Amino acid sequence: MSILLSAIVPHPPIILPPIGQGQEREIRATIAAYQEIARRVRQLSPDTIVVISSHATSYADYFHISPGSKAHGDMKRFGAAQLKVNAVYDEEFVASLERNCKRAGVFAGTKGEREKELDHGSIVPLSFLAEMELTSEVVRIGISGQSAAEHYRLGKCIKKTAEELDRAVVVIASGDLSHKLLETGPYGFHPSGPEFDRQATEAMTEGDFLRLMTLDPALCEEAAECGLGTFWVLAGTLDRMNVKSELLNYEGPFGVGYAVAAFTPEDANESRAFDVLFQRAEREQLSAIRESEDAFVRLARETVEAFVRSGETPALPYELPEEMKNRRAGVFVSLKIGGKLRGCIGTISAVAENIAQEILKNAIAACSEDPRFDPVRAEELPRITYSVDVLGPTERIDSMEQLDAKKYGVIVVSGYRKGLLLPNLEGVDTAEEQVKIAKRKAGIPENERCRMERFEVVRHT
Repeated sequence: MSILLSAIVPHPPIILPPIGQGQEREIRATIAAYQEIARRVRQLSPDTIVVISSHATSYADYFHISPGSKAHGDMKRFGAAQLKVNAVYDEEFVASLERNCKRAGVFAGTKGEREKELDHGSIVPLSFLAEMELTSEVVRIGISGQSAAEHYRLGKCIKKTAEELDRAVVVIASGDLSHKLLETGPYGFHPSGPEFDRQATEAMTEGDFLRLMTLDPALCEEAAECGLGTFWVLAGTLDRMNVKSELLNYEGPFGVGYAVAAFTPEDANESRAFDVLFQRAEREQLSAIRESEDAFVRLARETVEAFVRSGETPALPYELPEEMKNRRAGVFVSLKIGGKLRGCIGTISAVAENIAQEILKNAIAACSEDPRFDPVRAEELPRITYSVDVLGPTERIDSMEQLDAKKYGVIVVSGYRKGLLLPNLEGVDTAEEQVKIAKRKAGIPENERCRMERFEVVRHT
């Protein structure tokens, strides 16, 4: 036996009548689609239901698998303490999955559980399944900050475990789409919200998992989605299989996108190895970036690569543009992997003898000293992209009306506390957001008055 069905479902607490108190009727089509998934699971009568939840314990570099023999949860934080769900865990499946992940080099396991109780991303789908009086055991897994390919590989390990144990398994990927569909929604409106949902639901309809894995990271961040990681794991559970893909419903009347989709595996198809296709596409994209990089970015990249591999500061190349050798300025060097920040260190004003030395110094710091991240490892180097921001002079401003989040960076100062935010950052669209984040970085309370300065940058990518 193996994977019988994989399904994408949302997890809005309001969908449950004790919480919705009538508002759930506005998403009756989602409820009907959810109930259809539950009926299909009942007909399949699986041994094990694997729930991948975007609200379960999550780490940046590790997939957490819930340990123990059982768990329970309730919805008291949503005002419905009487709504409770119990789950009996499939301990044999969990143990075997841990072993398979270790063999495959996937960082996953049962250590580091922060919250034993079921999260609402698990409770909502399990509530619908409980109505079918299923006796299936459960495996609960959280997502991580790792790449789409790593999530997919976890899915492959789930599939392998099901085959080895001869388990009949249903996989539930619990996650919402964009939270920015309406001004009246929880996060307001952004044009990327509807666009993300359009692209994601088209990919679900077509069973195009590569498209789900290669959605623009900036689009995903601006859309404030919360389910994509679970969908990537689901894709891996159907590795190298043709699937019957069905988008049973999509709607977003509360400003959050809810999709219900079913994927039924059919015959084998070696061409649907989406982790391989993803890595090939990523290599091609990175190769194109390398070919187009200018001297500023090339110096940052070569500095990081040399330092990570040798631990020593490399010498500057002899051939450099005159601007880099003869001009001084503050510089920020940013590293990203898969569109996500991997390190960023900079100087507000020049501290080195020229821009080239400033890049050299800050590139090394970005890969090894950013307190938010572990030092960059050699195996990560092929996947890193770089940007170099050369700062212009700062000027004092009197109000946020003199800011433009796309054009100007901002510096906030209160006493000895100082925070800086670069311009034109993904997900930062207004001066208010810009100042709020800069204050947070400086440890300045949001409502505290402070001095503000603005500056322009030249961004090299």
